[in-house]
Amino acid sequence: MKRVLVICGATASGKTSLAVALAKKLNTEIISADSMLVYKGLDIGTAKPSMEEREGVVHHLIDVVSPTESFSVSDYEKAALPILERLLAEGKTPIICGGTGFYIESLLYKSGFGNTPANAAVREKYEEICREKGNEYLHGLLREKDEETAEKLHPNDVKRVIRALEIVEVTGKKKSLQQDGREPRYPFLCVSIDYPREKLYERINLRVEEMFRQGLMGEVKSLLENGVNERSQCMQGIGYKEVAEGLQKGWSEEEIKELIKKNTRNYAKRQITFFKREKEQLVVPYTKVSTEEILSTFQSL
Repeated sequence: MKRVLVICGATASGKTSLAVALAKKLNTEIISADSMLVYKGLDIGTAKPSMEEREGVVHHLIDVVSPTESFSVSDYEKAALPILERLLAEGKTPIICGGTGFYIESLLYKSGFGNTPANAAVREKYEEICREKGNEYLHGLLREKDEETAEKLHPNDVKRVIRALEIVEVTGKKKSLQQDGREPRYPFLCVSIDYPREKLYERINLRVEEMFRQGLMGEVKSLLENGVNERSQCMQGIGYKEVAEGLQKGWSEEEIKELIKKNTRNYAKRQITFFKREKEQLVVPYTKVSTEEILSTFQSL
């Protein structure tokens, strides 16, 4: 039976080590679902797993994009879906591991674009707006017209944002009100490790401290010195944005560090909220993580 296993949840919750342990038991490969791990040269601030931490397990969609390039959810889907389907065709269980919910959803569900016919003029209008004013502005327009759909789409998923705007303009109705709900590609189980909020925040704070010990400030300086613009997509990631801004404004290392901790904690809260809406989910207390129990639940699908 073709099934997909997903290890998701908040940052610093131990997703990578659990995914590796499960992959070794299943003799399979891992598809990373992290919007920052795709970038080459962004290692420390992304907590990119080392070759030692990967323990010989093949990881896909890590170090595949130049830091000067943009990478959307659509780009991710085009790159990752063939890998997932190849693994299934080989009789293996793909393991998707990461905390970028939009990436994970693009693999688990078929895209729903409604039955509204395309309107080239409307689409070209929004494409031009996007070129002139940027992804965030375009996403803001969608939020004004259809907040529920905007909540489900990342600003960099320009294709789907434009399509949602097109549906509203052509039909006068929000895409979110149309009956084109999510259809799973394959049966799946999402697994997340549950930590008490205080314990998770402690792990996040320790991780940030370790990033600075490893040289996060130097990593960001090197990227900027090598032509990566501070407005580039990759530099909007937590850790990179704060360091770049801090260097420009003359903040102390401690000030930058505390801001990264705060923003990472807030991001973790958003991740937890995002993944809670996924019904096919097994939440495992951090004190009772058992690969055997996870696989037993998964195989009973």
